[in-house]
Amino acid sequence: MKMSKQNAAHYIWGAQCDGWHLVQNETLSIIHERMPAGTAEIRHYHSISRQFFFILSGEACMELQGEEFVLETHEGIEIPPGEPHQMMNRSDSDTEFLVISQPGTRGDRIELDSL
Repeated sequence: MKMSKQNAAHYIWGAQCDGWHLVQNETLSIIHERMPAGTAEIRHYHSISRQFFFILSGEACMELQGEEFVLETHEGIEIPPGEPHQMMNRSDSDTEFLVISQPGTRGDRIELDSL
């Protein structure tokens, strides 16, 4: 079956951001996400899951190991398991990107602000 954000299961996170589950199972998760200007996710890590963030449009900033990486369209970054990270959109327009996680992240997210 062809998948796109038009037919994928949709959810809202962080009050303003969108996610569409393109693939969601125990071994693999692929999510198309949209972050409006000025939004950020909560700094967190995954104990088991390895992730790859790939920018489809716009620009984002990924904080990883105390270093900030500016990601532009068609650039990505790999996040190893156990590494605290935070995706931010500091630009003045929407950013859309893919988050690919192996295995899936269900039950594997530890938020650092809550510790």
